[in-house]
Amino acid sequence: MSSTATSNVNANRLFYASCFALITTAFSFSIRAGILPQLGEELSLSAEQLGFINSMWFLGFPISMVIGGLIYHKVGGKAIMNFAFFAHALGIILTIYSGSYTGLLISTLLIGLGNGCTEAACNPMIADAYQGTRMSTMMNRFHMWFPGGIVIGSLISKFMTDAGLSWESQIWVIVIPTLIYGYLFLGQTWPKAKVEEGATLSGNLKAMISPLFIFMIACMALTAASEFIPQQWSSIILAKSGAQPMLILALVTGIMAVARYFGGDMVKKFDQTGVLLGSAVLATIGVYLFSTQTGAMAYVAAIFFALGVAYFWPNMIGFVADKIPKSGALGMSIIGAVGMFSQTIFQPLTGRWIDSDLEKVAATGLTGDELELVAGQETMRTITIFPALAVVMFIILYFWMKNKKSSGEVATA
Repeated sequence: MSSTATSNVNANRLFYASCFALITTAFSFSIRAGILPQLGEELSLSAEQLGFINSMWFLGFPISMVIGGLIYHKVGGKAIMNFAFFAHALGIILTIYSGSYTGLLISTLLIGLGNGCTEAACNPMIADAYQGTRMSTMMNRFHMWFPGGIVIGSLISKFMTDAGLSWESQIWVIVIPTLIYGYLFLGQTWPKAKVEEGATLSGNLKAMISPLFIFMIACMALTAASEFIPQQWSSIILAKSGAQPMLILALVTGIMAVARYFGGDMVKKFDQTGVLLGSAVLATIGVYLFSTQTGAMAYVAAIFFALGVAYFWPNMIGFVADKIPKSGALGMSIIGAVGMFSQTIFQPLTGRWIDSDLEKVAATGLTGDELELVAGQETMRTITIFPALAVVMFIILYFWMKNKKSSGEVATA
């Protein structure tokens, strides 16, 4: 560890705090999803209103990520995480006591802002606190807690719902990891930037207008679409496939969490470029199998899909930290924000594909479950274009980085 990094003890405490902060993000995603039916019934909210409430989660995320990246080296990661704690705590309390549609919009936006601050502060902290392949290992292990937290949160929500407990009591559960990360971050010193130019806005912007960074922005949009679209729409697209959509989601997120734990070993062996290329190939196979298989084979498709998308998010951010270090905290935040913001374009597009495929298949005379199955498979086949394009992009990236390495260039962008 370099002299600019924190001590091992301090770095580890900061890392554990970051993990609990990401568990808070995951709980806010999964538990809030689990209580939607109760919220809709108790507050007489329409599906459209519930959709707008959920959209606040995704809106707050990229806003605070970008702002956090811009000010990270001015105010420090500690200040950003202080705001994250404030936003999470206030958002949780407002969710429980608002009792209205407007109140839920505001509370969900606050939680989204807290989630984005977590990414904006913790990604660069990990990049600065650890070196080389150790950084890749810790980045993957940090990000394993999003799918891991979703699995835990989903099980907690299902247990509490089945036990007849109120949605308010489920929201209180999110307080637990929030208080833990708040305590662990308390009074800790954050590491300094490894690369001096990475701590200046001018250095960040110069690195971000490089061809490599712009190329990675395009790749991030594709990897985010490959990961989030099949998961977000699985309950509709796979409803009549003979598999249980929620079991598919649990299987996918569980495998992702385990895979990310060993992500550092994969990067050490294949580098980020090799890992991203292999991931895109597996994700393409998984999504294609979703579009052609039914019953038990849908779970096989889920395994391929999970192993593919597991390494996308942490290694896209890890690539930027490792290969474009002068982009700094802002570069990592922009890459993450692009991934989230791209869904505001691709998610409605997917909805239009589903409507179009239902109409097209209905014109052939199919009805009922058969109609929904064939139309769902048609849509999933179209979604395959995202990971397939990612394969092409990562083949280009693989040879691009290989040529840079063979010519003796060092990643100083």
